Amino acid sequence: MTDRAWFDAAKGDIPQWAASMPKDADGTTIDWDWVRSLDLAHGVGTIPESTPQSIHDALKADYATRERLESIIAQCNSAFMTDFDRFIGSYRLPRALAYANRRLNDNINTLLHLGEQQHLWAVSRERRGRATIAVLKPYSGSGPSNDDQGMLDLSGEAGGTSAGNTAAENSDVKFPTTVALDDVQDRTAAILDARAERRKAQRFQKRAGDAAMARANLSGATSPGGAALPGGAAASGNDTGHHPKPDWRDAYLPGRDVDAVMGIDIETTGIDPARDYIIDVGFEFMNMASPRPAGEPETYAYEQGYYAAGDAYGQSRLAFGVPPENAALGNALIAKLTGIDVRGRSSEAGYRLFDEWPQAQAGLLARLTQQPYVAHNATFEHSWFMLNVAGYAESYRAGRITIIDTLPMSRQWDPGAVPTNEHPYGDNTLDAYAKRQGALDSAHNERHLGLEDSHIMLVAMKHHLAALKAQGKGPWGSTGRAGVGGKSCGRKR
Repeated sequence: MTDRAWFDAAKGDIPQWAASMPKDADGTTIDWDWVRSLDLAHGVGTIPESTPQSIHDALKADYATRERLESIIAQCNSAFMTDFDRFIGSYRLPRALAYANRRLNDNINTLLHLGEQQHLWAVSRERRGRATIAVLKPYSGSGPSNDDQGMLDLSGEAGGTSAGNTAAENSDVKFPTTVALDDVQDRTAAILDARAERRKAQRFQKRAGDAAMARANLSGATSPGGAALPGGAAASGNDTGHHPKPDWRDAYLPGRDVDAVMGIDIETTGIDPARDYIIDVGFEFMNMASPRPAGEPETYAYEQGYYAAGDAYGQSRLAFGVPPENAALGNALIAKLTGIDVRGRSSEAGYRLFDEWPQAQAGLLARLTQQPYVAHNATFEHSWFMLNVAGYAESYRAGRITIIDTLPMSRQWDPGAVPTNEHPYGDNTLDAYAKRQGALDSAHNERHLGLEDSHIMLVAMKHHLAALKAQGKGPWGSTGRAGVGGKSCGRKR
């Protein structure tokens, strides 16, 4: 169990947040008194009676609560990072809201399964725009169209249900479908799409304003069409044989003096750090330029027997659990991808939850701040650390964390990452990048475990940097950066 005192401390920060963040990510005025009223430590979900209308009403209420919480959480990063006067001292309130939202999301999924068991609806998981959502359809006497979850036995009978059977087949409780479904549909995709459209409109408006300013400046008076804008065509090329356009991810590229780094990869129960759980963390260290430290063990046994430690050292593999409600639901997709079956990772089985383990968070933060850390698509890890690791957001904002990403290395500096119909921006997955850089044999695939993926990423990065240096390209090219490089925040005064 976690120390619950930090939830009270998090609520104590509400006046700071209220003064700096009056509206959420959807432009709605935040009711901070409502936030203050939530029992973040013990749950914000609704536990219904086992009647059709009660289940329907509980699901409707939980969806409404999740939408309000997630719209607040989505705005917190922007508010915190643009608080240049440092009026907001801590990021613990967003972490507390995310903690509560994960348990709420488990409650929603439990209600979805309970509704299936009682024949109120069938659930299918469908990709809609930017999200995969649960779509409720009228019960037709058959199981759900894509039963990709474990089954939760809520019938009150002894014994569990089989993941191979449908909820309807396993249930002893049968109700007719008597509830409306229109008001209990998951609106996540529509919310995210609308939010993205607003951001797109804001970017367009900003670009139009910048262009107008350029046309009105002094150089525009003597230069037909106005002055060239920063980041135009002249800045878009590189010297590797193909010329991808500059991208915001380029800020995460390493510099020519990068050396000691920590590679890290996490495995999670889903893709949303405000809904899902970290279940596996793997990291190791490697020097990109200097010799491997003397005295470090020279061998390490990875799960993949054909992996050789080589220059890597300080390897670590950490396993974490999920709440009992999440374990009972199962997660066939993650089990297939990683080999981790969350049904055996319940906190009741002795596994600690990462978001309830301050010592694990503190230990990871200490390592993340010692040297640059490297990840492939590092914004993924960064988003999870922001909402899971105490002190990470504060350290990042203060400039104590530097992040390097091998994804833009692949995209910008690897001639093999050429655009195709299947991959319009080139194939920049870790699997493809590692194979092109000789870190992974073509006969094998990315393992999708934290430590093993960290290892092939660092080996690929080291091979790639050595080749670029020999060719005078990448960090050593005309547009390369001196120093360590990577993304870090400067102190604002």
